[in-house]
Amino acid sequence: MSDHHKTSTRLYTEDEMLQLSGIQHYVFCPRQWALIHIEQQWTDNSLTTEGTLLHENVDNPFLRETNGSQTITLRGFRLASPVLGLSGIADAVEIYPHENGPTSKQALLKSKLYDALPIEYKRGKPKITDCDRIQVAAQAIILEEMLGIKISKGAVFYWETRHREYFDISDELKEQTIKTASDMHAAFNNNFIPKAIKKSHCKNCSLLDNCLPSLKGRSAVKYLSDSIESIYETV
Repeated sequence: MSDHHKTSTRLYTEDEMLQLSGIQHYVFCPRQWALIHIEQQWTDNSLTTEGTLLHENVDNPFLRETNGSQTITLRGFRLASPVLGLSGIADAVEIYPHENGPTSKQALLKSKLYDALPIEYKRGKPKITDCDRIQVAAQAIILEEMLGIKISKGAVFYWETRHREYFDISDELKEQTIKTASDMHAAFNNNFIPKAIKKSHCKNCSLLDNCLPSLKGRSAVKYLSDSIESIYETV
């Protein structure tokens, strides 16, 4: 992350914080994010319900795993960043001690002689866009603020493929994440709701009936008129 962003980025107050998980929604579909986070619209479907159930144990803050090694796994780790203006919960953060780090876990965390790996759990499979990676990158930036260490790796575990995807959290990805968070705040402050654009992934969205991408820019009156005409054409 460049020094320019460290010095010029404004600091957000607690009341101005947006949901950390929303950054994934925003990159995936800005309209979906706006409907959820600005208009407070939400509807569950089988996919969102399954995702919630799969996260129940992952997000359990009372689970602290060592797996018989020095690695510490923190689950349901609460995050907040005055720089990004985002707050939320990381599914899991793995702590890897440096070779010469303290053996005591408490001493290790105080020493900062460790690396941290933020891990996000997703119901489906890897996506074409960077939406999942940006969510993890946001967690990395917040962890860097909170822990005072540099984080260069992240991971996403996909339930559908039962595979953990590792990736580099580069300076470029961090810059993109910072810009995305800034764009989210601008949209939120201006109550900006993007127009609906029908895409291939719309059919699986739980907000399909709220969003109405089939309108394709048409007014509701025009949409109803066209729908009635199509019914008469099939009779």
